[in-house]
Amino acid sequence: MKIRDIANETYSSLSANKVRSGLTMLGIVIGIASVIAMVSIGNGAKESISSSIEGLGSNLLTIMPGVVQPGRGIVSSGRGSAQTLKNEDADVIKTIDGVAAVSPEVSSRFQVVATGNNTNTTISGVTTDYMNVHNVALADGSFISDANERSMGRQAVLGATVATDLFPEEDPIGKTVRINKINFNVIGVLVAKGGVGFSGPDDMIFVPLSTMQKILSGMDYLSTMSVSVTDKDKMTEVKDLAINALLNKHNVDEADFSVISQEDILGTLTTVIDTFTLFLAAIASISLLVGGIGIMNMMLTTVTERTKEIGLRKAIGAKRKDINLQFLSEAVMLTFIGGFLGIILGWLISFIVTSTGLIATSVSLSSVLLAFGVSTGIGIIFGYYPARRAGMLNPIDALRYE
Repeated sequence: MKIRDIANETYSSLSANKVRSGLTMLGIVIGIASVIAMVSIGNGAKESISSSIEGLGSNLLTIMPGVVQPGRGIVSSGRGSAQTLKNEDADVIKTIDGVAAVSPEVSSRFQVVATGNNTNTTISGVTTDYMNVHNVALADGSFISDANERSMGRQAVLGATVATDLFPEEDPIGKTVRINKINFNVIGVLVAKGGVGFSGPDDMIFVPLSTMQKILSGMDYLSTMSVSVTDKDKMTEVKDLAINALLNKHNVDEADFSVISQEDILGTLTTVIDTFTLFLAAIASISLLVGGIGIMNMMLTTVTERTKEIGLRKAIGAKRKDINLQFLSEAVMLTFIGGFLGIILGWLISFIVTSTGLIATSVSLSSVLLAFGVSTGIGIIFGYYPARRAGMLNPIDALRYE
C-alpha cells in the first residue's frame, strides 16, 4: 500500500466515529499535558531558586556555629552551647588570601512598632560590608556606616517589605521605629530583591552590629559570617583555608562550626527539585499508560467490527503486512494527534501558571520532543497487538464472521 492510501484509509476510519476517537485520545492528551506542565514547573522552580541563591551575594561562603548532621541540618546553630563564632573570628577570615569581604552578623526576631503599625520580623546586626557581600542596594537613604558601628548608634535600615508594612503611605526616611522598647532612626530603605525560599533582606531590619550585640540581644557571639570570595574558582580553596584558620583559632581538633558554599546549597536544592519533578512526572505518566490501554481497547474493538472488511481485503490480495500497517497507522495517528494536542495544553497550563505570578515556568524543547516520542511509542506499543491480530485473521473465517 502506498503512504497516501494508508493516510486516506486512516483518516476515514478515525473520522467514522469521531466521538470514540476523541475520547480515546483524551487520555493521551491529559497525560502528555501533565508531564509537560510538571517538567516546566520543575524547571522554572530550579531556575528561580538558582537566581535567588546567586542573588544573595557574589561567590558566597556562609559560616555558622554548630555542625551539619545528615537529616538534622545545623545542630545547635547559634543557640545553647553552640556559641562558637566571635567577632575576632571575622578578623581571622579577613586575612585569608582570596577573601574579598566578610560580613559578621547577629540575627534575632523582635516586635517592631512604628506610628500606627507594627510587625514581628528579623533584626540583623551588621557592618557596612553587608551590602557588598550580600549584593544589596539602597532604594533611598544610606546604609550602616563604620561610625554607626563604633558608636553603637541607634540607626536602622529597612528591607523593602518591612518598609511597606510599617510605613505604607509615607517615606520612612527620618522616621522612628521602636525595637525591643528602644527607638531607632530610619536612615535607609533597601531595593526589593524578591523571595529566596527563606528569610531574605526584604523582610529584615538592619542595625549596627555593636548595637545588636550590646543593647538589643546581649549576645557577644555571632549568628553567622558571610564571606565573599574574589574568584569563583577559588571557592573550594578559600573554604578549606577558612576551616583550618578557625580550627586553629578555636584550638579544637573537630570543627564546632559549619562552612557552606553557594554550590553546596544550590546542588542540594537542585537534587531535591529534580527528584520531586521526576516523581510528579512519573505520576502524570500513569495517565499515559491508561491512555495507551484505551487505544488498545479501541483498536481491538475496531478489529472485531471490521472483521469482514479484513477478510475481503485479504481475499482480493492484501498481504498480512498491509493489514498490520493499516491498523498500526491508525493507533499511531491517534496518539500522534493526542500528543500534539497535549503539548499545546501543557504549554497553555505552563503559561497560565506563569501569568498568575506563582512561578515562572520554563517549557524546554527536550520535554516537547520527549512528548512526541512517547506519544508515538505508545501508539506503536499498544497498537501492535490489535494490528497483529487483524493481520493474522483467516480470510475465509473473516468473510463468514457475523
